[in-house]
Amino acid sequence: MSYVGIVLISHSAKIAEGLQELIQQVMTDVPVETAGGTDDNEIGTSIEKIQQAMERADKGKGVLLFYDIGSAKMNAEMAMEMAESTEIKLMEAPLVEAAYVAAVESGMGKSLQEVADAVEKAF
Repeated sequence: MSYVGIVLISHSAKIAEGLQELIQQVMTDVPVETAGGTDDNEIGTSIEKIQQAMERADKGKGVLLFYDIGSAKMNAEMAMEMAESTEIKLMEAPLVEAAYVAAVESGMGKSLQEVADAVEKAF
């Protein structure tokens, strides 16, 4: 079965990795990828890391992007513009709670739009 992928974008690699670990404790089959920190592993975000995470997370049903603060949204939007796939949605919801809800919904085999709708309804 194919699942909607999830990308966790944070200024901190540790935050993104910790959230990925939390989600994967419950939803082991859902593709959850991280894009935390800059290319130099400093605090910040990287368009390239976001693009790579989107590619890894996309297993054929699309990808939802969740971000923390500030420039993470801007870099996510730029990465989306450069992506080959159009099945990508940037979610305006709390990073931790919304990504967790999305993983559960994705794990039920729902479509990209159904998962996005569930997250929007929850928050």
